[in-house]
Amino acid sequence: MIVDANPGPYSFDPATTALVIIDMQRDFCEPEGFGETLGNDVSLLRSVIPPLQQVLATARALGMTVIHTREGHAPDLSDCPPAKLNRGNPSLRIGDPGPKGRILIRGEYGHDIIDELAPLPGEPVVDKPGKGSFHGTGFGDLLREKGISSLVVAGVTTEVCVHTTVREANDRGYECLVLSDCTGSYFPEFHRVALEMIAAQGGIFGWVAPSSALLAALESQEVVA
Repeated sequence: MIVDANPGPYSFDPATTALVIIDMQRDFCEPEGFGETLGNDVSLLRSVIPPLQQVLATARALGMTVIHTREGHAPDLSDCPPAKLNRGNPSLRIGDPGPKGRILIRGEYGHDIIDELAPLPGEPVVDKPGKGSFHGTGFGDLLREKGISSLVVAGVTTEVCVHTTVREANDRGYECLVLSDCTGSYFPEFHRVALEMIAAQGGIFGWVAPSSALLAALESQEVVA
């Protein structure tokens, strides 16, 4: 199966490809979450929800592997290094009580994935303490167990957790397609440049395409099946 992508065609087999949805959590994507307390406009992240819902529904219909991630920490913050906890001058820090529970703490309401993209029973959810999906998690083991060699990556934010995961995956030999309209940032310029960086120099980290290009390929597979 081939997707029209930048810098060139992206070839993949749905049977060995995982749709990875990164950190579509209430703390980042909803009003009164951590992202908004930092002064960000969450509508910029919420704009990815409709196209991502369509991609997710199509992937599920085809029986593709779907994996969700959540960034967050243990209640005692033992897995949150001081360099992360104390950065900047936010109104609320990780672990502080907020409108949606303690900020970025596992098990709290705000830490969970938004209702619009909620995982189905059986879909793995990888809880990660850092930006990348491989660090401090069983993500790599999960991909190997499922025989995955390619990743279709969506979620937030483009220049932070999405980029870190794609870089980690590239170093481990995974071929990544990043969906330009299913990833988002609080900073539109960062989003644009982050996507350009992925596809630069012949695809230094992977490929980039709009969801419409992926859906065209997947829906053709659905018709054949």
